[in-house]
Amino acid sequence: MVSQHKASTNARSATMKEIVVIGAGKIGQTIADMLGSTGDYRVTVADRSETQLAGIRTSATVSTRKVDIADKEALTALLEGRFAVLSAAPYDLTTRIAEVAAPLGVHYLDLTEDVASTRRVKELAKTAKAALIPQCGLAPGFISIVAADLARDFDTLDSLRLRVGALPQYPSNALNYNLTWSTDGVINEYCEPCEAVVNGELTLVPAMEEREEFSLDGVTYEAFNTSGGLGTLCETLAGKVRTLNYRTIRYPGHCAIMKALLQDLRLADRRDVLKDIFENALPSTLQDVVVIFVTVSGMKDGRLLQQTYANKVYSANVGGVTRSAIQITTASGICAVLDMLAQGKLPQQGFVRQEEITLDSFLANRFGRAYARAEDGTPGKGEIERSRAA
Repeated sequence: MVSQHKASTNARSATMKEIVVIGAGKIGQTIADMLGSTGDYRVTVADRSETQLAGIRTSATVSTRKVDIADKEALTALLEGRFAVLSAAPYDLTTRIAEVAAPLGVHYLDLTEDVASTRRVKELAKTAKAALIPQCGLAPGFISIVAADLARDFDTLDSLRLRVGALPQYPSNALNYNLTWSTDGVINEYCEPCEAVVNGELTLVPAMEEREEFSLDGVTYEAFNTSGGLGTLCETLAGKVRTLNYRTIRYPGHCAIMKALLQDLRLADRRDVLKDIFENALPSTLQDVVVIFVTVSGMKDGRLLQQTYANKVYSANVGGVTRSAIQITTASGICAVLDMLAQGKLPQQGFVRQEEITLDSFLANRFGRAYARAEDGTPGKGEIERSRAA
């Protein structure tokens, strides 16, 4: 009996897929925990910071390695023979990983919202020996999957409006904000031009503009242009939609203060200064909520219809550790895509867009179910409403 159990354990160990996670920050830690707990993946978390690596919960399926990804030889040695590499590194470093992974035949996934980085990954995918799948987080990522799923219900499209925000449940400062995500990533999306489709034409619109307000569950929010949230949707839906835009959700008042900092005080040109201010003045929090709000309108059966997806994901206990909502949604997104790739449900080579993944298959995945969990822990698909446009 013991020998049979040992043989079964050895057989499973032999089929475990070797994964590298680059970046030992909060998202990297969550990814490692999620993948390592399944017994289907053996995870190596790499970072140049020993302090960051010390925060990783190591186990029989999770280990750490100190590596500077600027050292191409060291990165190549780390990735050779692996099934996939997941980048949880800062947006300005992630293409270095793709450049090494692509010729090695190692599948590559990342979380970036940076438009230029994704363009580089797409170029690399033309000759890659494996799948390159950028933008696997929340926005871009899950938001693109939702939008594409809603759009498929229409004969012709008129507008897609995507809204996402990671917010403190209990805001207590003038910005009504706590650090819940990469500081560099937040500043980048507040500063860079934003892709959009306006009157059927692909264009760039300025960040922090076109502010709007809306209410959900009795709470008032504001939303404004930020960069990168649409992922590849603009290209996918080119010529098929009149209006397509993405805006970040915040509590009212945030946009005005940020515009004063970025534009009037010119901190958009001194991002290192703004980062230092944020990280020394805005505390992080695990008590957050991710708000997802997508509205699509178009023609179906000769009628103008509107369909809306609205969902809130809260912080929760995952594997004995309290994780923030942004950690859960971001890590679940990339883990679900990896899982579907490992199961052969996604293309095994070339550039893979998030909108190629169906919402049903994503939510059916063991990691994707995190998005289907309502506030009280019961399963759900988010609130989907269909109504005839006025």
